[in-house]
Amino acid sequence: MRVAIASGKGGTGKTTVSVNLADLLARHRPVVLADLDVEEPNSGLFVQAETVHEEAVHRMVPSWVADQCTFCGVCQEVCQFNALIETGSEVMVFRELCHSCYACSELCPVEALPMTPMKIGDLSHRRSGSLDLVQGCLDIGQEQAVPLIAHTLDYLGARFSKDTLILCDAPPGTACSMIEAVKDADFVLLVTEPTPFGLHDLKLAVETVRGLGRPCAVVINRHGLGNADVEAYCRQEGIPVAARLPHSREAAQCYARGQLIHPHVPEVAAQLEAVAGFIQRIEQEGAA
Repeated sequence: MRVAIASGKGGTGKTTVSVNLADLLARHRPVVLADLDVEEPNSGLFVQAETVHEEAVHRMVPSWVADQCTFCGVCQEVCQFNALIETGSEVMVFRELCHSCYACSELCPVEALPMTPMKIGDLSHRRSGSLDLVQGCLDIGQEQAVPLIAHTLDYLGARFSKDTLILCDAPPGTACSMIEAVKDADFVLLVTEPTPFGLHDLKLAVETVRGLGRPCAVVINRHGLGNADVEAYCRQEGIPVAARLPHSREAAQCYARGQLIHPHVPEVAAQLEAVAGFIQRIEQEGAA
C-alpha cells in the first residue's frame, strides 16, 4: 500500500509527520519511507541508517551533430517546449527545457539529434532495522523534478511488493512534482496548519487530489495555534481528520536538534498512533 503525505504549501510539517510516522510504524512492522521532495530532501537528517544502494539518475536529451544537420528546421517545429532553436548555422539545444519526448530526435530526417543521457540527480536507499529510506536528490541547477520522482517511484515498484507499506513524502504545493508523487497513491494524507494560509493552500491541495481521484484525509499540525476554520472546512467537505498534532515548544526543540519527536513528546506520539490506526483501517478495507 502506498500512502502519499502531501501539503498545499511548504512549512506545514509534512516531513516531520512523515519521518515520525515512519519510525513509529517501523517499530511494529516493515515500512518504507520514500522522500520524493527531491529538490530539498531532508528525511535523512532524522533517520540514521546504513546504505543499501546508490545510483546516479539520468534523463535523455538531444545532442546536435553539426556535420549531419541540413538545417531543415523540423526539430524546432515539432518541439512543444521551445527547447530547440535552429538559427541557419546552428541548432541550439536548451537541455533544461527539454521534456525528453524524443520528437526532435525521431523526426529528424538525417538523425542529427541523437538522444544522450544527462545526469539529473542521485537516488539512495538506506536501511535501519525495519525501516527502509529511499531518497531522490536533484542536482543543483536542474529545473525538472518530475523525471527523478518518476525514477524513484519505479525503483520502489521494482524493489518492494504491493503489500509493503510505503509512505511517500511528496513535494509541497500542487505543481507537477506533487502530482507525480501522489497520482498513483492508494491514499493521501494532507498535512496542514490551522491558519488562514494553511486553509487556503489546503483547499488547493484537496481540489488537486480530488481531481486525481485519490481519497484523502487531513492531519492538522500545530493544533491549538490559529483558529478552527480548517476543522470547519473538513466537516463541510466530509474530509476525515486523522490526527491533530499539538502546537508544542518541546516538539519544535526536538526538530531543531534533528531528533524524532514522538519518543520525547507523548501527545505527538498519541496522535501519530491515531494516524497509524487510520492507515491500518484503510489497509483492511482495501483487503476486504
